[in-house]
Amino acid sequence: MEELIAQVQSCTLCESFLPYYPKPIIQAHADARILIIGQAPGKKAHDSGIPWNDASGNRLRNWLGVDSSTFYDPSVMAIIPMGFCYPGKGTSGDLPPRPECAPHWHSMLLNQLPKLQLTLLIGQYAQQYYLPGSYKTLTEQVRTPELYLPKFWPLPHPSPRNQFWLRKNPWFEQAIVPELKTTIHRIIHY
Repeated sequence: MEELIAQVQSCTLCESFLPYYPKPIIQAHADARILIIGQAPGKKAHDSGIPWNDASGNRLRNWLGVDSSTFYDPSVMAIIPMGFCYPGKGTSGDLPPRPECAPHWHSMLLNQLPKLQLTLLIGQYAQQYYLPGSYKTLTEQVRTPELYLPKFWPLPHPSPRNQFWLRKNPWFEQAIVPELKTTIHRIIHY
């Protein structure tokens, strides 16, 4: 696993499309029981080298009911985004994750994670990639996690830019988040 992570971290596959020199951000260990697949690192994560190192990460940790030390323990949680590098700024937030990363690296990484019990699919890019043919909107997928369990749990993106969705769908934080916290706690403390 260490050798594969080193290969990912030295990847320059999409260098010509990035606003900065590639800085792939990943967290993984063969003992990880939970996998987080989000979009791509934001600018703060790019600058610090730490995934989910922003307001989105704070909200995600709250949804999961975990502290930073648990979240950043690679033997508990693996973090493998759809795009490993910051893709740059778009007109309404960051650009989509680069399409080269997941097809090139994900299967190799997943083969090195034999103890996974749950994969959190955060946002539309991860859900479209890992739930192909589901023909559901993100809201429908998030509302019905039982359709994808025990392998996957679809979640909205925890970005502050997603405040409108969260206000429009209060059932998520009222009903889904408590179930998610219980499941995460059970997996971590099993």
